[in-house]
Amino acid sequence: MIIITGAAGLVGQNLALMLQELGYKDIVAIDKHAGNLEVLRTLVPDARTVVADLAEPGDWERLFDADAVVVVLHAQITGKRPDAFERNNIAATERLLAAVRAGGARFLVHVSSSVVNSVACDDYTRTKRGQEALIRASGIPCCVLRPTLMFGWFDPKHLGWLARFMEKTPVFPIPGHGRYMRQPLYIRDFCRALVWAIEHRPAGAVYDVVGAQRIDYVDMIRLIKKVKGLRTWIVPIPFALFRGLLKVYALFSRQPPFTADQLEALAAGDDFQGVETDAAFGFRQTPFEAAIRESYCHPRYSRVLVER
Repeated sequence: MIIITGAAGLVGQNLALMLQELGYKDIVAIDKHAGNLEVLRTLVPDARTVVADLAEPGDWERLFDADAVVVVLHAQITGKRPDAFERNNIAATERLLAAVRAGGARFLVHVSSSVVNSVACDDYTRTKRGQEALIRASGIPCCVLRPTLMFGWFDPKHLGWLARFMEKTPVFPIPGHGRYMRQPLYIRDFCRALVWAIEHRPAGAVYDVVGAQRIDYVDMIRLIKKVKGLRTWIVPIPFALFRGLLKVYALFSRQPPFTADQLEALAAGDDFQGVETDAAFGFRQTPFEAAIRESYCHPRYSRVLVER
């Protein structure tokens, strides 16, 4: 049995779909977002979906038997309040680990983040470091994968949100000069690494999984525009003004798609070093333009939306 926590998000939706494609049958998908779990159920009809908040006690705590491999995906990624990050990244993980110890699940595959190696200092970075530390110190056999920024099918945030926004507006603003180097990772490639970890269970291993191509933010936006055949005008906005506009927008939006903290992280100048995926996991990453085209032009999956 494979149990996926945070299954209704970007990674979980894609991982469950890939496991189905590979013939896996016993998949349990846990998430507190009932609507997005329903999307997963339509994509992966054989999966068992469980609506549950891991920060709260419930029947979900009895799912982790000795045959289970648990893929830990749940995370608070964006938000306006520090307590939300503490609750969903730290408290929920503590309760999950207690349930896994009680049930005796055989292995954990934890999806951490490249931000644990970042120079950034924000609520997400701090609590993701804490979450990874909890799992590695738990005594439960586990491995850790730390991906960079991901993109692909079913993405309600990040590049997925930007691609849909670009379709709707004649003017697309970018912060400052836009020359902020990114190392975006195609979600289908990352899921291939996760499947390898599920099957091989390399206890104690830590893998930094980085997109193979370094590309500036503005060039990513231009490539999305090209692939989608859009005529949008890309306009630079002074960095300080852009940051101020994000802060004002956050006052009126319960879930802003892009925050001032994320803007600072964008400009932080991180250059992550990762494993060679062909040597570590047995596959070569999809060329970036081909991955962008598949992500945003696929006749079915590029139009499947989940809520933020």
